[in-house]
Amino acid sequence: MLPPELPPLPALTRAEGELIDRYLEVVDLLGRINPARAHDTYGGLRAAQALVGAAAALRDALTLMHQRGETEVHTPTLARALRVLDGERRAARVTVPPPRGD
Repeated sequence: MLPPELPPLPALTRAEGELIDRYLEVVDLLGRINPARAHDTYGGLRAAQALVGAAAALRDALTLMHQRGETEVHTPTLARALRVLDGERRAARVTVPPPRGD
């Protein structure tokens, strides 16, 4: 049996798509660095090193949007794209997990 089909991504400009991709890349790296969820220091170190480049790419995506005249962020559309791309689960890794019942 096949998994359920995901809803289609909303129509995005190329710059908006790049913004979403770069944002999720940063979120994924922050999730790997999160000391409340990390498994070892080496993985966090590698993610922190990659974060520098990912943050610059995110900045560049936003700069390009602004230069092209895309000065407004269409929040509902971009939020829908984030949900389709599993952004809620990915962003949850950045938060502190609830305390255990020890």
